[in-house]
Amino acid sequence: MSASHVGPSSIAFMVKHGSGIISVGMREEDLERLHLPLMSPDNQEDSSAPSFTITVDARFGTSTGVSASDRAKTVLALASPESRPQDFIRPGHVFPLKYRNGGVLCRVGHTEASVDLVTLAGLQPVSVLAAVLDPEDGSMASMATLRNLALDHNIPIVSITDLIRYRRKREKLVEKGAVCRLPTKWGSFMVHSYSSKLDGMEHIGIVKGEIGDGQDVLVRVHSECLTGDIFGSRRCDCGNQLDLAMQLIQEAGRGVVVYLRGHEGRGIGLGQKLRAYNLQDQGHDTVEANLELGFAADAREYGIGAQILRDIGVHTMRLMTNNPAKFSGLKGYGLAVVGRVPVMTPITEDNKRYLETKRLKMGHIYGSDLSEFKS
Repeated sequence: MSASHVGPSSIAFMVKHGSGIISVGMREEDLERLHLPLMSPDNQEDSSAPSFTITVDARFGTSTGVSASDRAKTVLALASPESRPQDFIRPGHVFPLKYRNGGVLCRVGHTEASVDLVTLAGLQPVSVLAAVLDPEDGSMASMATLRNLALDHNIPIVSITDLIRYRRKREKLVEKGAVCRLPTKWGSFMVHSYSSKLDGMEHIGIVKGEIGDGQDVLVRVHSECLTGDIFGSRRCDCGNQLDLAMQLIQEAGRGVVVYLRGHEGRGIGLGQKLRAYNLQDQGHDTVEANLELGFAADAREYGIGAQILRDIGVHTMRLMTNNPAKFSGLKGYGLAVVGRVPVMTPITEDNKRYLETKRLKMGHIYGSDLSEFKS
């Protein structure tokens, strides 16, 4: 609900039916204004995890800070544009959360969904939220439990997917630029340039043939990898996957490759990826190296890629990928994956451990068991 409209009764309701943790979704500029840094800066690159700041209590008008009345006052103070850093005691009993710019169109999370909802209602973009638990065993509430709670208290249920669909129909976070013919070693394509309205990053969609009704389109959503795509690094299979995707689309006569920039090293950046390579040479695998550097195993997001596909006219696709995370990363944007096309490329001594780690630790699916590789 809207943080600016909270009261003791609503906090008491959240505590009764929730985990007891009261969180407040806030934009980055408001967190900076109130000097509220992330609780764990090392985890800020993990796009799947919520970003908690240090906890707070309102300094004035509260006692211990834990009561419903005290926490309501803290939430109202966080929501007020007039509040100052000195108006809060740290640590406290309320948990601010950092909202990711772009909301649910960039991160499919409850923080983003709650702030988006109150913003759509024309209210201050600060939300208050709590996880709902099963009253019997304390586990996360099932949909059946949520429906019963909603029915008992006349509360509407809105899914994050519903919110994504609503915003997608009304907002566009990519801006289309130039379109030109692109003759390549595989054949002739049309390349569409796009820029993100969130961070200005430029991406491209490479299109073969007529997309037409947008059904059953062969699609590859490819993450930028300078070392693999351009210099032919044998540490990974990125360049080979891109090459194979272009080849298969050329042979099919119809399809799209979306090339997403800013995805180096699964979202950690080029320089950090090179540091990760050094750690791999010291014995870390590709996941351990990212974690050792303080990043998530995979910090990529695919919302921008989904909007590019929609703009090009894709509705259903046969997705060329070995990575199941791309299925969830693209869902909710009016796109359906009707089939998966494995992207099988040569396994070498240089990339064998990399591919095996992605299979074992990240759930990648390959057409053969890498343990059977023979040098």
